[in-house]
Amino acid sequence: MTATEWGNNPVLKEDLEKISLSFKQHDFFKNSRVLVTGATGLIGSLLVKSLAVINRMHSLNMEIIAFVRNEEKAKKVFSGLLNREDISLCVGDITAPLFIQKDIDYIFHTASITTSKTYVTKPVETLNTAIDGTRNILELAKNCSAKGVVYVSSMEAFGITDAKKEKIKEEDLGYIDILSVRSSYSEGKRICETLSAAYAAEYGVPVKIARLAQTFGAGVSSEDGRMFAAFTKSALKGEDIVLHTKGESVGNYCYTSDAITALITILCYGENGEAYTVVNEATTMKIKDVAALVSETVSMGKSKLVFDIPENSLTFGYAPDVTMHLSSEKLRSLMWEPTVNLKQMFERLASSFKEES
Repeated sequence: MTATEWGNNPVLKEDLEKISLSFKQHDFFKNSRVLVTGATGLIGSLLVKSLAVINRMHSLNMEIIAFVRNEEKAKKVFSGLLNREDISLCVGDITAPLFIQKDIDYIFHTASITTSKTYVTKPVETLNTAIDGTRNILELAKNCSAKGVVYVSSMEAFGITDAKKEKIKEEDLGYIDILSVRSSYSEGKRICETLSAAYAAEYGVPVKIARLAQTFGAGVSSEDGRMFAAFTKSALKGEDIVLHTKGESVGNYCYTSDAITALITILCYGENGEAYTVVNEATTMKIKDVAALVSETVSMGKSKLVFDIPENSLTFGYAPDVTMHLSSEKLRSLMWEPTVNLKQMFERLASSFKEES
């Protein structure tokens, strides 16, 4: 794996090599063709890069197709990887019917709108991308008799769960306000999970569902505006960490390389039509405590916590406060275990950002 293939980020390189070394599913991917949608996004791009490293290190004769909307962005994200014969781009709109000339063995469907503000400013587009895109992928999988599909869902599909429950399992769904435009994302994820289960039941499509906790680590762009990135960038500069909520919501997290190994595990060993929560249970923590951890870990206490709560926080697209501790028991039954704790997650993210600068 040369520097021109994965960029010049040694933290990401280390993660990709770790994923490849832990890879045990050779029989599944040997001589296969794999499609990754949303391939310029965080999870999609890391899947493509991880599969590329796995393919080379284990000589699997795999063909990887990265489905993207923006070709120029894809060329920047994948850089020298596109010089390899085992990786190609497929440029198109996920909401339009897909015409891929080759049969596909495996699909990771990660394409989604992921910007909180977009959920409230463009809720129709958020829903259309989720529903139309997922239907198109499931139709493709049905028509080409795919061997396995993973639909990447989100912890937001849980909604506001019962705060009295010690651990939240896959069946413990809570309340979502269906008339709130912010729910375009969470309700979109729910209907796509139902759509996946329906295709599995009616057409035998071997689709499994991965409900990701908030996922970050090496590979996140320094331009990312989400909470974990904003906290880390402020701490690196020694600036105050600003919270636009009270920070009482409980977060659940997973490191990027752990999430990638989870998706591969679910594809290979998960039950069709079933959902699996991808989370490191040891990371569950209130947002304000996460901010304090980042201050202590990254800025050595130089950054202070500041609360700047707008009168109408809905315009920012923030999720409603939730108190839940997600369980990974079902996923761990497939012999998956997370390896990176929350402190290490922020240390590696900070190191990755430094390499970008």
